[in-house]
Amino acid sequence: MIRTTFIFSIFFSCFFWVRNAHAQQEQVYDSLVTQAFGFYEVKEYKASAEKYAEAFAAFGGKGFTGDRYNAACSWALAGVPDSAFVQLLMISQSGNYTNLEHISSDPDLNTLHKDKPWKKVINSVKKNKEKEEVNFDKPLVAKLNKIYEEDQSHRMRINEINEKYGWKSPQMDSIWKVIGFHDSLNLIEVKKILDTRGWLGADVVGGKGNSTLFLVIQHADQKTQEQYLPMMREAVAKGNAAASSLALLEDRVALGQGKKQIYGSQIGMFKETNENYVLPLEDPDNVDKRRASVGLGKLQDYVSYWGMTWNVEEYKKNLPRYEEEQKKYHRD
Repeated sequence: MIRTTFIFSIFFSCFFWVRNAHAQQEQVYDSLVTQAFGFYEVKEYKASAEKYAEAFAAFGGKGFTGDRYNAACSWALAGVPDSAFVQLLMISQSGNYTNLEHISSDPDLNTLHKDKPWKKVINSVKKNKEKEEVNFDKPLVAKLNKIYEEDQSHRMRINEINEKYGWKSPQMDSIWKVIGFHDSLNLIEVKKILDTRGWLGADVVGGKGNSTLFLVIQHADQKTQEQYLPMMREAVAKGNAAASSLALLEDRVALGQGKKQIYGSQIGMFKETNENYVLPLEDPDNVDKRRASVGLGKLQDYVSYWGMTWNVEEYKKNLPRYEEEQKKYHRD
């Protein structure tokens, strides 16, 4: 997503007013988009679509590509195809949307396939994709896509196995062995790429390929993570990796070294109670500011995936307990 930049004014009072107004606009926009997605999750599609429209209006008619795509899905599911196509044509004809595989197979948009504008949308996305991929290393993209599937496909089964058999079941032990086997093979391939060609950007290996480099290192052992952390920091500085992904690796490495994490991306679980918690976190009061600086959403939105509520005062009160649990982990 590309955020609008402002031309600096020589009138400083005006500049600060504009900057604060823009920040307020973004806060309102983010809040409305969160509400819109909430309506989508409970299948109130018309309410979701209308809330997205409210968000775009509040942001001066602007909207990020992913949010416009989601708005199109909500309009399509609400049975308002014309409004869905307004959003899809906007992101496809601007050249910003390139994910042909996803838009072609997304069931949310199935009702649009027979409508005339659908072909126009797909043709635009195809052109965007071809333009984006003109300098791709196609064999390497294919290799990294395969590694991505091997990294993610088995992990996608973890929740299902946990719900059916439990976290400590033989079935869970079995899937982790499979994951470990594939991780070791994937790491060999990714280390070869990183050691010979460096951290390649999305302009060479595509978005998925670029994410794969991160995922494989993120799932590697502590020594490997520490080895490639400086390379990823450099890649972020050059625009060849996402700052949000680096934040996750920074947190893993810090915790692995017995330190506190910075962005709150790592979740722990008490073995006795199966209670989830945010692993020891530096300066909890300002975590959302740090998350925002690297493109991560609010911590509450993140932890809600695990059915948790973020209460900073409660967290600070419980932090000694979390730190003790982390020490036990390192002793074990």
